[in-house]
Amino acid sequence: QVQLVESGGGLVQPGGSLRLSCAASGSIFIINAMDWYRQAPGNERELVATITRRDSTNYADSVKGRFTISRDNAKNTVYLQMNSLKPEDTAVYYCHAGITTTRFRDLAVWGQGTLVTVSS
Repeated sequence: QVQLVESGGGLVQPGGSLRLSCAASGSIFIINAMDWYRQAPGNERELVATITRRDSTNYADSVKGRFTISRDNAKNTVYLQMNSLKPEDTAVYYCHAGITTTRFRDLAVWGQGTLVTVSS
């Protein structure tokens, strides 16, 4: 099996920064695109940022210029550096990845989520 485990969430004041990490483990042959989503109370889950295996990135308009997605393929890990945080960034952040297993199955895998709260 394959799993994603996020870390790095917490409480931060407006204007502050946090760095989320998401590590993949298990029977991994290759990890394709990796993404961060978020879901605020009462809202649908939304895509925040995407990074391909070749480091091509894409961001939601609401986070452009403030958030940076990156990955370390040797560590099977994706990061989300979040700067200039706003109260409206408060949400549960989920890691997602397209993974090909060692048995050549293509899976869409989700992490369990990590809570980010931006409040004074």
